[in-house]
Amino acid sequence: MKPFRDKRRDSRPPPKGGAEQPRRRDAGLTAGSEPKLQDRSEPKAAPRPLSRRDGVLPAEHLPLILEVGPNQDYALLDSGAGEKLEQYGPYRIVRPEGQAIWQKALPARDWERADAIFTGDTDEEGIGRWRFPKTPLGETWPMKHDGIDYLGRFTSFRHVGVFPEQASHWDHMAGLIAAAKRPVKVLNLFGYTGLASLVAARAGAEVTHVDASKKAIGWARENQQMAGLSQKPIRWIVDDAVKFAEREERRGSRYDIILFDPPAYGRGPKGEVWQLFEDLPALTDICRTILTPKPLAVVLTAYSIRASFFAIHALMRDTFAGMGGTVESGELIIREKSAGRALSTSLFSRWVA
Repeated sequence: MKPFRDKRRDSRPPPKGGAEQPRRRDAGLTAGSEPKLQDRSEPKAAPRPLSRRDGVLPAEHLPLILEVGPNQDYALLDSGAGEKLEQYGPYRIVRPEGQAIWQKALPARDWERADAIFTGDTDEEGIGRWRFPKTPLGETWPMKHDGIDYLGRFTSFRHVGVFPEQASHWDHMAGLIAAAKRPVKVLNLFGYTGLASLVAARAGAEVTHVDASKKAIGWARENQQMAGLSQKPIRWIVDDAVKFAEREERRGSRYDIILFDPPAYGRGPKGEVWQLFEDLPALTDICRTILTPKPLAVVLTAYSIRASFFAIHALMRDTFAGMGGTVESGELIIREKSAGRALSTSLFSRWVA
């Protein structure tokens, strides 16, 4: 589920099977899905019994700050006064950014050159609109990430179809896949518009991509075609992330790498409700049980939550007790081009074998 992703990130759509989302989203909802207004919640299943695992805790590496700097595909040009000025391919875009509590470094004329400005309701779950000061733009435009073509999108929940800060995780994952020298299976929960899945598939993995938003899955399929990766083995699944993971556990399906980027709050396709602090421990536990005997990594990202990365760090170390490896936790940041300031976008914790 990715819900209302700003709630993943943009200050992390609810469309991504996951939330800065209610980021990047619903429990099954993805960071990209639009909020559902009607309440059709299913009765909540009995809580998964959880007990603390025996075994030595994994080693730890923290704080780890993963940084994305300006490049030809994306750049954070400037930020401040509750906004950020970004360059996505050919377009300059202005969006709200609650963490930018400092002052803008670039002069007003640079901000006034924006091609698109998000306006209207700036609540994390709110529906807003885009203003185009120059030429009216279409919903999509061609973009690239490290040679992978995809479509940028102007959505009503301020997101643009990609969360560039995740590039650090994508690069790390691609490196693990290449170094494995064997078939690798990747599960991407709350997968949104599919960039992580495309990176994994290009690196040689067999990918299962899950998002509660049918629209987000449609966008992801478009991106696969746009990237010329239609022949790569990617399963696109519209489902609640938790329910899918539970079924995989019962079926005995196993994965070498699991990515999950849940929202703070979200809903699945059948009204399933996701609350991060209530439901994250059980989903993390399931992720451990559906790993292969020789797993590579589990990567958790959390957007806009009122907690320290130490909280999810402790959860991951406890969950992976007895498995060795290392839990690395910290923040994802984007380095600003104008004054070199770091804009923190989300917390993360990843277990690496």
